[in-house]
Amino acid sequence: MLKKDLLIKKYFEDHSLIESNIASFNNFVRYGMPKIVTSIGEIIPTIIPPDVQDYKIKLDKAYVTKPLIVEADGSKRDIFPSEARLRNLDYSAPITLEVSSYIDGVQRENFLTEIGNLPIMVRSKYCHLNGLKPEELIKNYEDPDDYGGYFILNGNERALITVEDLASNKLFIQRNKVGPSKFTAKLFSEQESYRIPHTIEQMKDGMIYISFTRFKRVPIVALIKALGLTSDQEINHFVSPDKQYDDLFINLYAALELKTENDALESIGRDIGMNQPKEEKIQKTQEVIDRYLLPNIGITPRDRILKAYNLCKIIKKFLMVARENYPVTDKDHYMNKRLKLSGDLISDLFIVNLRILINDILYNFQRLVKRGKFSSIKIIIREKLLTSRIQSAMATGSWVGGRKGVSQNIDRINFLATTSHLQRVVSLLSSTQENFDARALHPTHFGRLCAIETPEGTSIGLRKNLALLSKITQEETQEDKIKKQLEALGLNEAKQK
Repeated sequence: MLKKDLLIKKYFEDHSLIESNIASFNNFVRYGMPKIVTSIGEIIPTIIPPDVQDYKIKLDKAYVTKPLIVEADGSKRDIFPSEARLRNLDYSAPITLEVSSYIDGVQRENFLTEIGNLPIMVRSKYCHLNGLKPEELIKNYEDPDDYGGYFILNGNERALITVEDLASNKLFIQRNKVGPSKFTAKLFSEQESYRIPHTIEQMKDGMIYISFTRFKRVPIVALIKALGLTSDQEINHFVSPDKQYDDLFINLYAALELKTENDALESIGRDIGMNQPKEEKIQKTQEVIDRYLLPNIGITPRDRILKAYNLCKIIKKFLMVARENYPVTDKDHYMNKRLKLSGDLISDLFIVNLRILINDILYNFQRLVKRGKFSSIKIIIREKLLTSRIQSAMATGSWVGGRKGVSQNIDRINFLATTSHLQRVVSLLSSTQENFDARALHPTHFGRLCAIETPEGTSIGLRKNLALLSKITQEETQEDKIKKQLEALGLNEAKQK
C-alpha cells in the first residue's frame, strides 16, 4: 500500500466524513442553547398582582438528556433510532430548564421543568448510539458503517442541508451598473437573534447615505453626530487623519447646523417621518439606533461612540474604493463566505421559538393575573408549543427567515447517494437568476468543495458538495485573548463616553 493511501485510510479510521456536522450539533446543545437562554435575561411582566411591587421571571441552566419515549401509560424509557423508524416516532430528548420567580427581590419559586423536546442527531454525543462498538450497533439493528448526522421525525430520516451565506459583520463594496450610486457598500450586522442589513450609498451630489431597518437613506454624518461624535474635526480625524477627502467635506458642510447630539437625533427622526413631540422623537430615535445600528458592536448606550468610530472607518473604506480605485470586494472568495451547519440552523430556530414561548408565558401570566387566578408559573408553561414548532420546521423544511428546503428526506438509493446528501451545501441565491459569478468555480473552492459534483440545469453551481477531506471549524472567537494580543502590539482602547 502506498504511503498516501495509508495516510488516507488512517484519517478515515479516526475521522468521519460528516464529523463537522455532528460537532456543530454537539456544540449547540452544550454551549449554544445555555447561552441563548442566559441572553434572554429577566422577564418582566407589564401586568402584575395588585399587592406586588416588582415581579420577575428568570430562566437558567438549560440542558438536554438522551432520547426518551413516553408510552400511553405515562411511563418513560430510552428509545433507540431503530424503534423510532419502525414505530414512526420522533427521536428526540426533553429540554430541561430551571425557572425562578422573584417577588420584590425575594425568590418565591425555583423548579426544573421540561419546555419541549429537541430532535437528536443520530450518532451525536446525545444519541444512545454514541461510542458503541460495531457488534453493539448490530445488536441495536444499526449499520456500523452508517455515518449518522441526520434526525428522525415521524419515522422519517431527515438531514439539515448546510447553507452557504455571506459572512456577517463584514463590509462588501460592489460596483453598480445602473442606479444613482456608482458603488454600494453592504454589511450584515449579526448579534445573536439580530441580523440587520446595512447599505451605504453615495449620490451624484457627493452625499453619503446609510439605510437600515426603518432608516432609509439617512445622511451618515448626521448619524455619526447622533451617536455623540459631534466635532467635525474629530470626524475628519477618525475617517482619515493623513489624507483629506473632498467628499467628506461636502457631507460635513451639509450637516453643519447639527451642533449637538439632540439636533442630529431630531433631524434623523424628522427624516424618517416621526411626528411625536421633540423629546419623545429624540428618545424613540435613540432607542432604534441603539438596537438596530451595528448590533454586533453592542445595543447599549455606552456602545454609541464605538459605533461612531466604526462608521468613520466604513466611510474611509468606501471612499478608498470610490475615489482611489481600490479593488471592490470579491464576494465569491470563500474567505467572505460562511457555512451554517446543523447546529447553527437549529440555533436560529431555537432563538425564534424560545421568544415565542416566552411571549406565550407572559400572555398566560397576565391573563390569569387579570382574573385573579394566578398561583404558580408551572401551570403557564406550555411544553407542546416549542416541541410542535421545532418539529414542524424540521419535518417540512420551512425555516425562519422564509427559507425553504433546509430539511430534506435522506436519499437512501445507495450508500454513495446518502453520503453525498449529507455533504451537500446550498447557496441562498435564487436558482432562476443568472448569477454567473456565483455559479462559477472559484480558486478558493480547491480542497473545500468538490469541483465536479453539482447538478446540471438551473441549480448548477448553487448546489455543491463538500470535498472528502474538508473540515469546518467550530471554535468560537476568544475576544479577550485577541484584545490582549492587539494591546500588546500597541493598539489603544477607545475611550467610551
